[in-house]
Amino acid sequence: MFTSAFSRLFTLCSVLALAVFAAAAPQSIQSRAQIPAGPKFVVYSDLFIGPDVLPPLANIQGFNVINLAFLLSSGPFDQVLNWANLNPTRRKQLKQQYNQAGISIVASAFGQTDLPTSSGRDPVALANTMGQFVLTHDLDGIDIDWEEITLVTHQSGVGEAWLASFTQALRQQLPKGQFILTHAPVGPWFQPGFCPGGCYLTVDKTVGSLIDWYNIQFYNQSPSPGYEDCNTLLFSAGGSSVFEIQRSGVPLNKLVIGKPGIPADETNGGYMTPATLNSCVQQAVQRGWNAGIMSFQFPHADTNWITTVKGNAFH
Repeated sequence: MFTSAFSRLFTLCSVLALAVFAAAAPQSIQSRAQIPAGPKFVVYSDLFIGPDVLPPLANIQGFNVINLAFLLSSGPFDQVLNWANLNPTRRKQLKQQYNQAGISIVASAFGQTDLPTSSGRDPVALANTMGQFVLTHDLDGIDIDWEEITLVTHQSGVGEAWLASFTQALRQQLPKGQFILTHAPVGPWFQPGFCPGGCYLTVDKTVGSLIDWYNIQFYNQSPSPGYEDCNTLLFSAGGSSVFEIQRSGVPLNKLVIGKPGIPADETNGGYMTPATLNSCVQQAVQRGWNAGIMSFQFPHADTNWITTVKGNAFH
């Protein structure tokens, strides 16, 4: 994901973030997570909003998952850090309030600035730490926004094996059906031959059964395939459009379409107006797809955005 706040926060917050990460302890483990049924409507939140951290319910009607960004290898930052720093009583109150409204609260890990595999982080140890963070900070799960593009395009199998081990270790702490575990790959990582080790086609074959769905980033890939029209998004993008990914063996109900809220939320193409995206969604639903929609990020993607994108496609 395009992250606007990492650089300016890293130096100032590193000590605090590590302290919060280290403070995670099993005594406050939650007993129940919220997992939405049916299509998933996911919005990322990286920009500071206010003292209660979460986007106001009135402003995100139509979404059912909030992905707070980002939980880094070094600890929580941005909205995840703000969530961790809430008074525990207030945090539990907010989780209950949002869960009762049908909204799950998830931490998104890594993002474009964090390269845990290249930096030599042990996948099992890091998964255990991050899984414990979810358990002790009133979260409904974790989203893996792993963006080591150079690694997967130059080293066969290294990134794929790391992700498999990381996902398996996370699932041991966050059991399927009890906690959300998603991944957020870019679209081309499902394209046959794009990576020497298979990218997410390999990941899906190895540990896809452990992953609830994919928040696919159909943006930041200009000029090709772009994903800026319904044809490249859904039908023909060299193997990485929605229905091409399905033909490669990935379940259609896991392919959540991700788009930026406004052009400023992407760095290299892929933006669609909500009305244009709705026309694509209508076509996809007519052909049997109903996985859902993801957007980066609130407040640029709010209830007005998701209402327009959904239209009457899911009714």
